[in-house]
Amino acid sequence: MPKGGARARSGPPPDPNALRRARDKGDWVLLPAAGRDGAPPEWPLLKPSRRESELWSALWAKPQALMWERHGQEIEVALYVRNLAVAERSGATVAQGTLVRQMADSLGLTTPGLRANRWRIEAAAPVAEESAPSAPQRPSSRSRLKVVRDDSPAG
Repeated sequence: MPKGGARARSGPPPDPNALRRARDKGDWVLLPAAGRDGAPPEWPLLKPSRRESELWSALWAKPQALMWERHGQEIEVALYVRNLAVAERSGATVAQGTLVRQMADSLGLTTPGLRANRWRIEAAAPVAEESAPSAPQRPSSRSRLKVVRDDSPAG
């Protein structure tokens, strides 16, 4: 095996907040936090199991689904779903779990996968909290100290 040279995903991942570096320049896609609207596409493989149907519907509601749809990745997502359903079963091999993680990265379902695809999910709208009455301010320890004057003769 040759030494050195570039390898897949070697080096630091792209950082959208450090766009001064040449390797980080490029188009980042901002995906809506609300995800994809509408029904999932038709299942492209042979008959899905009940679990595969559940996963398929849940995944196609995610923000990343907008990009899968744009790039026609229905088969890739279905293969991920099928392998995830197998990996969830008791007795699944470590290799099966590794494959699922790699596929999740490729589909942008993990944080490293989002970075590698140059996708960002917009921040969700902050939830307005009811303001609770604030606790009364306690005096600081310094303000509680008293200066005591010593009128006794020095001696």
